[in-house]
Amino acid sequence: MNPTPAYLQPFILPIEPVEPVRERATDWYLPAADGRAPAVVFIHGGPVPPALQPRPTGWPVYEAYGSWAAGAGFVGVTFDHGFTGLDALDRALGDIAEVIDIVRTHPRVDPHRLVLWGFSGAGMLLGPWLADPPPFLRGVAASYPACRPLQPVQDPPLTMAEGVATAGDLPLLLTRVGLERAEVAETVSEFVAAAQAANARLDIVDVGQGQHGFDNQDDTEQARAAIRAAMTWVNSRLGGED
Repeated sequence: MNPTPAYLQPFILPIEPVEPVRERATDWYLPAADGRAPAVVFIHGGPVPPALQPRPTGWPVYEAYGSWAAGAGFVGVTFDHGFTGLDALDRALGDIAEVIDIVRTHPRVDPHRLVLWGFSGAGMLLGPWLADPPPFLRGVAASYPACRPLQPVQDPPLTMAEGVATAGDLPLLLTRVGLERAEVAETVSEFVAAAQAANARLDIVDVGQGQHGFDNQDDTEQARAAIRAAMTWVNSRLGGED
């Protein structure tokens, strides 16, 4: 028997599923109420091998986060970007920028209220958004992020530690796990130190006994509480429902 791969494990919180509207490689989780709503754009990690199926939009963890967003009164957006290798970071950054432009023009989205929420390797893609946050960006959350590439990269994008120096009043959330791999934990420490030096608006949720990918790996009350805390933080940035 082949064990279920980690990325296909179920989300550890019970979330009422919402069927997304699919447009190309983007899934839109729409709230029940009509009219425009703030949006949460979920950014998956990587690198994701090009041939891997299903793509991240079909992983239970992102289906759950998207459904949660819709249930909280937001438009949840998940999408498959091009982070297939460390040589594709620029492509992934371009994909993210394109999707955000599309999100802001969507008829169900309030274009002035967006939160970005990145996971794992998506931390390598968040630095530019911290460095020069646009007015519509109400916050950036990062769960168990790798805050920079773990190997040398030619012309790397700004790291989270570099970007936070000019983040100003942008609200930031870091969900940090105690059982993180040492090489990833080092990048997180760099980011936290840089945020403190810049007096950034950084909130931290610590999951002391959590591992990388705890939201579908650690079925514990501590892990569930950490997810709820992050969701509450997003609510506070966008003014949704509990």
